[in-house]
Amino acid sequence: DWGRDALIVARGMAAAGLHQETRDVLIQFGRFEHRGTLPNMICGNDAGNRDTSDAPLWFFTACHDLMLAEGNCSFLDAACGERTLREILVSIGQSYVSGTLNGIRVDTDSGLVFSPAHYSWMDTNHPAGTPREGYPIEIQALWFAALSLLSRHDAPKKRAAWQQLAEKVRRSVTDLFVLQEEGFLSDCLYASPGISARKAEKDDALRPNQLLAITLGLVNDSAVCKKILDACAELLIPGAIRSLADRPVKRPLEIRRNGQLINDPYHPYQGRYTGDEDTRRKPAYHNGTAWTWLFPSYGEAWLKVYGSQEKAIVRSWLFSGLPWIHSGCLGHVPEILDGNDPHTPRGCDAQAWGVSELLRVWLMTL
Repeated sequence: DWGRDALIVARGMAAAGLHQETRDVLIQFGRFEHRGTLPNMICGNDAGNRDTSDAPLWFFTACHDLMLAEGNCSFLDAACGERTLREILVSIGQSYVSGTLNGIRVDTDSGLVFSPAHYSWMDTNHPAGTPREGYPIEIQALWFAALSLLSRHDAPKKRAAWQQLAEKVRRSVTDLFVLQEEGFLSDCLYASPGISARKAEKDDALRPNQLLAITLGLVNDSAVCKKILDACAELLIPGAIRSLADRPVKRPLEIRRNGQLINDPYHPYQGRYTGDEDTRRKPAYHNGTAWTWLFPSYGEAWLKVYGSQEKAIVRSWLFSGLPWIHSGCLGHVPEILDGNDPHTPRGCDAQAWGVSELLRVWLMTL
């Protein structure tokens, strides 16, 4: 039971009308909440692995989607262990602000969330291909969405403070993440623990995580959104989106194995997920390999920016993945594909969050 995976899948379940099943998933994970943390994975009754900064935030988004699907917010008062879902959400928000036991904290100057290394979905380790220690863009988008929910559903006297913090996060992202020369958002502001976001080092790697800044409402400047979409179009392949653009970077990304450099730090793109696991596949996993789960977010972002008149175009993009549905594990989509042509499917043959996100966004086009 992977935390972020299950909570992302819950969004598609809610959209598909599986409301009770979605409630079950959320209650299952919610009862494990402890001082702002949720499990990165659950092994039986062992929920000790909490090395994730995004699972607690995806919990907010999944709750929001279920409330939207049901047309009311009664779910927030459902019992989850000895607390309600609402109390659990408040606990996560307050704990992020004060700092969690595993190193997640809100930077008081900017309002942005600091994420320890390997706490995002790009968490491959050994070798450390994408540490992303600091302030990853999708963590800020999820944090903004969480603050927006708390500003509507926490106790009335506390809502204004959450709203003010959400507005602060939006201003900080505009000030710190927009790369004027490149025309897209920095993927991560790299920083060590205790370093403010304003003193962090901007990453200039073009990655698809910034799409969530559009879909979750963090970035609402139409000019900036259109530049993000234009840039991320470079990452698209049929049915998936590459995790890194095939272009040089100014900020080097070194990947080392037993002390030895095993990549080109200034051109870290790797378009084929093949070969030895530690020296070839893991370094490629988030540095050029294409993913199915994040691919539909491009279409969702396009609809948000250009409107419902673009539904047919978005459907055509989603349908580009039909060959993968009609081959391999029939009716499903693979976890990943090679970023390079011919985009050979790799990894898991039937990936839950790949097919659930495809369904969720496809339903938006009907």
